[in-house]
Amino acid sequence: MGVVRDPLRGRERPAPEHTDEQIVAAMTPIPPQRWAVLTGAGISTDSGIPDYRGPGSPARTPMTVQTFLSHPAQRARYWARGWIGWKRMTAVHPNAGHRALARIAPLGIITQNVDGLHQAAGSEPVIDLHGRLDRVVCLDCGLTLGRDRVQEELDALNPDFLAELAVSTETLETAPDGDVELEHTAGFRVFDCPRCGGLLKPDVVYFGESVPRPRVDAAFALVEEASGLAVLGTSLAVHSGLRFVRAAVKAGMPVVVVTDGPTRADELPVLRSISRVADFLAVWESALEGAG
Repeated sequence: MGVVRDPLRGRERPAPEHTDEQIVAAMTPIPPQRWAVLTGAGISTDSGIPDYRGPGSPARTPMTVQTFLSHPAQRARYWARGWIGWKRMTAVHPNAGHRALARIAPLGIITQNVDGLHQAAGSEPVIDLHGRLDRVVCLDCGLTLGRDRVQEELDALNPDFLAELAVSTETLETAPDGDVELEHTAGFRVFDCPRCGGLLKPDVVYFGESVPRPRVDAAFALVEEASGLAVLGTSLAVHSGLRFVRAAVKAGMPVVVVTDGPTRADELPVLRSISRVADFLAVWESALEGAG
């Protein structure tokens, strides 16, 4: 048996003992419509969106909600970075993994991602646990706006910002949450709520925020209704996703975890694959086609 270095715990752990084919064979007695699916950033990396904790990912310090609210300069910093990044996000499309999962058509998907790619691929229902980047919400009056509307307003407020940058935007790295790694954001003008003048924020759960209770309840209800849970492309480093895995294990249902790095579920009784998510889904879909 091989070993895999586990950076989350600073030690080595046993490598998975089963092939994807063996794991899928154990899954197929349960029809796909009885599986709940939990996804993370690893399913979207093939679409060009980087992840936070995958093998080889650089250390990242995402903005917390406390930082966002602390000072106008911090909000300008976020919106300048996000304004550039959104132009790239609109060009991102579902990859083979998203499309395969849509064809497999599980009972439902809980996603920790904010990119909307499951819906773009045709999956339903999808619970956007951490929100959606294509929506913006006013923190004062609750007004919700489409991100494209906000982009148009930011374009009008900052017509010369890109020309004044000391760097080429093509060289800026895209971060996992859709913004870019830009340090010089002084002078960027922020768009406020058109109804009340309040603070606008992307309708996503920042680090330091709690997932809204109705979403948590809907996700638990999906897991409770399912007969199995497939976890795809997440290290489960944050509690918001790990709790559903623990609930499924406690309920005695089969749990499959697929990601090419270590996870916080590795010491739980789960079937474990370290394949790329799209590769695993191809095996699962092929087995279903063969059984049909």
